[in-house]
Amino acid sequence: MNASEIIKNIEAEQLKAEVPQFNVGDTVKVYGKIKEGNRERVQVFEGTVIKKQGGSNRATFTVRKLSNGVGVEKTWPLHSPNVEKVDVVRRGKVRRAKLYYLRDRVGKAAKVKELVK
Repeated sequence: MNASEIIKNIEAEQLKAEVPQFNVGDTVKVYGKIKEGNRERVQVFEGTVIKKQGGSNRATFTVRKLSNGVGVEKTWPLHSPNVEKVDVVRRGKVRRAKLYYLRDRVGKAAKVKELVK
């Protein structure tokens, strides 16, 4: 058994069984576990997914929201035990894989159209 097979086996064990299905442009609620001292609580971070990258257990996604008029971006590992769940609030209609252009926009210009099926 060579090194790459060992690494693949270790990574396969770390994968979540249930991976949330969402795409770039979707508005999501990320339920993240936060440790404060000896207590653990769940905090919700709601915003637009501006990028998804990586594969296997290294996959991450970045969520952007406006907080008191300041843009806040947070990158979450998809398979992390600290990400309890990801709920899709609304589906977005986009034509790009990465929505970095939203960083330059404020207010209504930063909105993503809703995908109507």
